[in-house]
Amino acid sequence: MDICIKSACAQDAPRLTEIAFAAKRHWLYPEEWMDVWKDELTITPEYINRHMVFTASYNDRIVGFYSVVKNTERHHIGLILIDKGYWLEHIFIDPAFIGRGIGTRLIGHLRTECRFRNIDKVLAFVDPNAEGFYKKIGARFKRMSMSSIPGRNVPVYVLEL
Repeated sequence: MDICIKSACAQDAPRLTEIAFAAKRHWLYPEEWMDVWKDELTITPEYINRHMVFTASYNDRIVGFYSVVKNTERHHIGLILIDKGYWLEHIFIDPAFIGRGIGTRLIGHLRTECRFRNIDKVLAFVDPNAEGFYKKIGARFKRMSMSSIPGRNVPVYVLEL
């Protein structure tokens, strides 16, 4: 499968948002959770301009993406602790393309891009359904964290680059 990975541009925002929501719905989460995640999963042109965002395309159609954000200090968003450092904030694949190695290709690109930028590790809040993927790419469990869904906890992983 010939995948092209490149920097996202502002006009990619609607497609990236579509992929993020479709990927979460793939796990059959309740629609109420989609409402809670609305701001988290909506990718804006401003978000793309402020952060490292890369897309994976197949036949000129975006089929996945990832983003890395830098938190300059340790802080809380509500009850959720956000450590200082770089975070793999999003990595989503269009459900029609899951299982074709696109996520692994994106992580390979992430490793190269981070080494180029002297970033030695990224943290990630991991959807429990994706834990196997993070273990496969060599990330290690760091801690459990509260999630934006009340009463739900998610693991935090660290990927050394």
